[in-house]
Amino acid sequence: MNYQDLLKSLTPDIYNRLKSAVELGKWPDGRALTPEQRQQCIEAVIAYEHQNIAPEERTGYIPPKPHTHCGGEGEVADAEQPVKWR
Repeated sequence: MNYQDLLKSLTPDIYNRLKSAVELGKWPDGRALTPEQRQQCIEAVIAYEHQNIAPEERTGYIPPKPHTHCGGEGEVADAEQPVKWR
């Protein structure tokens, strides 16, 4: 079984267990994750979320800031504006 097949076989339950293991640093039976296991679990969680979870619901999601253009309210961004020195 290759990595892609493994990711396709992840169920929501397995995803939740992997995510919990990363958060707690241990498996459900209490054994500690090794650094390698933790890294592999993180990669699997990220890959699962990329394929199955909406972007705004993914781990670590930071919403984008609203765009603000140069200039004040109602000013056209392409119009020439004087430079304001402080």
